[in-house]
Order: sequence, then C-alpha cells, then structure tokens
Amino acid sequence: MLIVMDKKAKQAEIDTVVAAIKQKGYTARPIPGGERVSIGILNNKGHVDGGPFLSLPGVKDAIPVTRPYKLVSREFKPEDTIIKIDDISIGKGSLTIIAGPCAIESELQALTIAEHVRSSGAQLFRGGAFKPRTSPYSFQGLGEEGLKILSKVREKTGMPVVTEVMDYETFDLVEEYTDVIQIGTRNMQNFSLLRRAGRASKPVLLKRGMAATIDEWLMAAEYILEVGNSQVILCERGVRTFAHHSRNTLDLSAVPVVLKESHLPIIIDPSHAAGRRDQVIPLSRASVAVGAHGLMVEVHHAPEEALSDGAQSLYPDQFKKMCRQVRWIYDDLNRHNSLG
Repeated sequence: MLIVMDKKAKQAEIDTVVAAIKQKGYTARPIPGGERVSIGILNNKGHVDGGPFLSLPGVKDAIPVTRPYKLVSREFKPEDTIIKIDDISIGKGSLTIIAGPCAIESELQALTIAEHVRSSGAQLFRGGAFKPRTSPYSFQGLGEEGLKILSKVREKTGMPVVTEVMDYETFDLVEEYTDVIQIGTRNMQNFSLLRRAGRASKPVLLKRGMAATIDEWLMAAEYILEVGNSQVILCERGVRTFAHHSRNTLDLSAVPVVLKESHLPIIIDPSHAAGRRDQVIPLSRASVAVGAHGLMVEVHHAPEEALSDGAQSLYPDQFKKMCRQVRWIYDDLNRHNSLG
C-alpha cells in the first residue's frame, strides 16, 4: 500500500504516519516526490487496511499496490528516476553512451580505446576486470590489476568507469575502484549479491537474465532498492531463444514495458544481444528509436586480437558512425515530441 500525504503535510505528520505503520509490524519507506511525500508500506504478508491511516492528519489517500515489485514500480514513484554520475545524467531527458572493450587486457589497450570512444561521444567507459566466461579455460580477466587500470582511465580521460562484480567476496574491491557496479546476466538472481548491491554507495547497472521475464528482472531490482540503494539502471541485453542468426534475441519490446511499469532508467547492450559486429549499429539505432535512455557498446581498436568478444566489438570508426546516427535519431524524436 502507498500512503499519499497532502502537499501541505508537515514533517511531524509524516513521522506520525511512519510510526503508525511500524506499530502494525510493517516497514515504512518515505518516498519524496516533486509536490508531495508518499510512504510505502513494505513487508506486509497480506491485505493492508488503509482506513486507519486515512484518519491521520496530513494523509490524502491510501492506494493499494497491485504489482509484486513495489519500490521499482510507478505506483510507488510516478516520477522518473534520474541517476547522476558526476555531471552525467542517466534517465529521461538524456541519451547516455557507455563504451569500451569487453575485457581490460592492458593499460595501453584500455587507454587507447578510451581515447577513441571519448572523442566520439561516449560519456562512460566500460571494461571487465573480472570476466565470467562460459569456458573455465577462457581469459578470466586481470582482476585487481584490471581495476587499477580502470582507475587510470578515469584519471587520464575524466570518464567515469563501469565494471562487473562477479561475487560477494570481491564486491568491496570492485566498489572501491568503479563508479558504476555492473551485475551481469548470470548474477541477476544471485540474491545475496543483489542485497550487497543494495548496501552499495554507487549506482548499480543490472542486466536482465538471459532467460528472465520482465517481472523477474524488476523483482531483482526490487531486492536492491529494498535494502536501500535507489540508484539502479536496468540493462536489456537480449534473451536466449532458438535463433542462430545472433547470439541472443534483443527484446526491444522490453523498453516500452519497463518505461510503463517502472521509474528506473533503462539502457540497451546491443553488443551482447547480437554477438556479431554487423548487427550492433542497426540494433543501436532501433534501441534509441524505441525510447531507451542509453547504450552500452563494446569497442576495440584491434578486435581480431581481443581476448574476449572481439567478434561483436565495433572498430573505433564504426563506433563514431554509430554515435552520430543515434544522436540524430534521439534529437529528431525530441523535436517531434516537442511539437506534439
């Protein structure tokens, strides 16, 4: 249930409602809004009677919440969440481009690619220090050395960095070095990892599981918000189907569904969806056209020598072309939307 306070409600009245919720054995979660404060009731085992709350001073309404996910839903928070990283905004009103190699291989490799993507329009740099691979014999990443290289990229280019955390044991280390913590598709339902992400002070980029429904994906985000971290970015990266023309099938329909159901920003990873370089630019254009708030794209200056996912990595000149095209689409859509 969501208790909606009056616009003129005083802090003392809000505190009274919070105390009344706790007295009934529930958890109260105040949600500041643009004009008024709402208070979410969590951890109720069944129906909540709104009557006792409606009689309290300053309460305007008591609204039942029908979705299984609460904190991530628009029923709880109608306004869009905007994630701020330095002077970069991720969410409604912005098109954010994240780019870099699948894996950090060396300082020279990372800095070379970072300069390329920064000059073409990327705002954040991504690169894997720990690599979850299907084969135990594949390159597993440089670990902490890779994290140190990411710090040098941030220092020399000014770009915030994104990298994946693989397990609970290395979470503190990753959080220390990165600006955005990525939780990959294989860990989307690693609930102890999600709860640890809920205690993090950094934004979390949560990828959709390769066989997850949208409801399961949003429930995974709910784990993070429920613990206390509201800075979650959803990332659609394709789902596993029977198709063989691409690695995964990019579910573009997920974007309008998420925009309707949740206030959280959503970006697209066309590289892992496609698995093939020639599909990345068309899928990037389509992602922006359908309303995604950003893209995360793999780029490598020598993909034929890449230790991970070279076949899906764009060359720098291709990435520059992609940035130009998606900006055109984004700007054109904004012009048309402003005209009604």
